Amino acid sequence: MGLWTYKGVKVHWLGHDSFVLQGSKTVILDPFQAKGNYKADLLLISHEHYDHLSDDDINRFSGPSTTIVAPKICEGPLRKRSQEKKFVTPGSKVELKGVGIEAIPAYNLNKFREPGKVFHPKEDGKVGYVVTLDGVSFYHAGDTDAIPEMKALDVDVALLPVSGTYVMTAEEAAGAAKGMKAKVVIPMHFGKIVGDRRDAERLKKLLEGVRTVEILEPE
Repeated sequence: MGLWTYKGVKVHWLGHDSFVLQGSKTVILDPFQAKGNYKADLLLISHEHYDHLSDDDINRFSGPSTTIVAPKICEGPLRKRSQEKKFVTPGSKVELKGVGIEAIPAYNLNKFREPGKVFHPKEDGKVGYVVTLDGVSFYHAGDTDAIPEMKALDVDVALLPVSGTYVMTAEEAAGAAKGMKAKVVIPMHFGKIVGDRRDAERLKKLLEGVRTVEILEPE
């Protein structure tokens, strides 16, 4: 299913790491090669890589009243955009348009592009987000491994990458899910670039009887 609803908030998966959260406001996260006619009140970007910060998708899903939220590493690519922008650092919290946003660190521990150099270094300040919309909390992990900071999270829904290579494997995501408090887990970061539905199914099997896992179909 492409649409899932939790406590009145509609959750649409647009493929890869792209989600739309619809409640009293519309929050769109990391749109990339995404379809739909949604317009964001808040558009959140986790980091500067092309499959997360996509000009075409930002154009599609934002309007003059959209506020863009991104880590400081995205300041350059977003400099010419006319929309209001809010740049965040890991650990920072802000409330915008009645929506709570907490920036969570996102980085690799064991995914290397070459010896000694990970794809997503901690020092870059890339982030995931905890978004609290209409009293419901969603953790969007961004591109990350299973990091110690996840253990402190207590959320309703966790959106976790599962494809490996650049992010957690299904096995690592299962460990992360067990370490945090999350009522529902939704796998992401598969079906484009790397990974497929088998990674999501593997996560669901690993968490059977431990966490509720919802596998969404991309819109």
